[in-house]
Amino acid sequence: MIMLYDNLPSLDLHGIDRDYAKILINEFIKDNYKIKNNRVIIIHGIGTGIIKKTTQETLKKNTLVENFKIDNFNPGITVVNIVKKP
Repeated sequence: MIMLYDNLPSLDLHGIDRDYAKILINEFIKDNYKIKNNRVIIIHGIGTGIIKKTTQETLKKNTLVENFKIDNFNPGITVVNIVKKP
């Protein structure tokens, strides 16, 4: 089975608390911006929704994020588009 996002950089937040998740998300976005990756995925899982909510709140505040959305087929994944580096 071929996965839709196999070729995209990903950050898996399973088992991470919300404060550490914020740090990891912002570092992950910054690092991928620097190396000109324009699309990444964040795997937050479904669970109680705390990490999913934290992910969305963090992405909304990050100026390097162009937009993001929950994957249509897997609600435990957020697809993030990063602004293009000039």
